[in-house]
Amino acid sequence: MVLRKKVALILMFVLLGVLLTFHAMVLSGVIPYDIVWAGKLKSYDEMIRFETVSILINSLMLLVFVVKYRLLRSGRSNKIIDIIIWIFALLFLLNTVGNLFSKSTLELVLGSALTLVSAVLCVVIVRK
Repeated sequence: MVLRKKVALILMFVLLGVLLTFHAMVLSGVIPYDIVWAGKLKSYDEMIRFETVSILINSLMLLVFVVKYRLLRSGRSNKIIDIIIWIFALLFLLNTVGNLFSKSTLELVLGSALTLVSAVLCVVIVRK
C-alpha cells in the first residue's frame, strides 16, 4: 500500500510540475490565454490575476504533497494533511466537471483527463 501511495505522490509531483510549467507559459504569453479558463478570460489583466492565483494554488498543493511524501517515508501520518488532500480531490473532481463545459477542446479533453487523474491520485494517496 505504501508503494502505491509513493507512486501516486510521484505522479502528482510530475503532474503539478507540468501544470506549473503550463501556467508559467500562459503567464509569459508563450501559450495564448484564450485557451484556458474555459475560454472566458476577457483581458490580459484578468489573465494575470487568474494565472497568478493558479500558480500559487498549484505551488501550495506541491508543498502539501511534499509534506505527505516525507511523512509517508518516515512512517508517520498527519490528519490535517490528509484532510487537505481530500479537499484537493474534491476540487479536482469539481474542476473536471467544469472542464467538461469548456469552449476550448484542449481544456475539454486534456484538462478533464488531468483533473480526473489528479482526483484519483489524491484518493490513492490518502485512503487507508
